[in-house]
Amino acid sequence: MNYLSSLFTKKHMPELLLSVLFVIYLVMGYKMPQGIATMIDSTIGKIIVALVALMLFAYTNPILGVLGLLVAYQLIKGSAIITGMAGLEAYYPTEQKKWSPFTATHQFPYTLEQEVVKNMTTQKFNTTYVKPSFSPVLDDTYDAAPLSQN
Repeated sequence: MNYLSSLFTKKHMPELLLSVLFVIYLVMGYKMPQGIATMIDSTIGKIIVALVALMLFAYTNPILGVLGLLVAYQLIKGSAIITGMAGLEAYYPTEQKKWSPFTATHQFPYTLEQEVVKNMTTQKFNTTYVKPSFSPVLDDTYDAAPLSQN
């Protein structure tokens, strides 16, 4: 009981007021303006919101810190919805989403053709050449000039 009475002192009034504002924001679900949503939806904006929430958690009342984390999550999520990035992340096709239906249909067993090709490629071929018993003869060229002549 001593903790609650110390919470309502003049020293802790800003924390109490901020807690009430956080609860009102979470319960009422106000929409965020487009300009603020654009700033928060950037990488730097998300980092700043997360750092402020963590600082609230570290340096103030633990209840205010938990409320600050909830509000930070709601701000980041709401700004993604306002700017349209939440829809892109949910419905934009990624490589994993594109190839996911094909994984089950592309599982084939080891076939006879694969086994035959593997056996053919591992065979050792005789590469010693035998002198042929014939000699090639050039046909009549009909007075054509050889290619090597300039």
